Amino acid sequence: MGFFDSEVVQQEARQLFEDYQSLTQLGSEYGKFDREGKKMFIEKMEELMERYRVFMKRFELSEDFMARMTVEQLKTQLGQFGMTPQQMFDQMDWTLKRMKSEIEY
Repeated sequence: MGFFDSEVVQQEARQLFEDYQSLTQLGSEYGKFDREGKKMFIEKMEELMERYRVFMKRFELSEDFMARMTVEQLKTQLGQFGMTPQQMFDQMDWTLKRMKSEIEY
């Protein structure tokens, strides 16, 4: 069975995408949140990023050709912006830390 044939992989991918869409939509109102709302938003983003890291690590460790191609495509896409996957995660971590410091987390 291929990596993408797994129901677990498909479900996690769907859930990550849906959660990401919801959070980014919600994030457009971030400036209107009170302190507790901002803390909750940041925590949800941190949780999502950790889930995404784990999901991507599964791709990287997989022997499946399509999983490896997906990793290479991500690297290529990010490379167009002069960034690696690790730099993408580091940038998001930095952004979330800055957001925390701004609300005196």
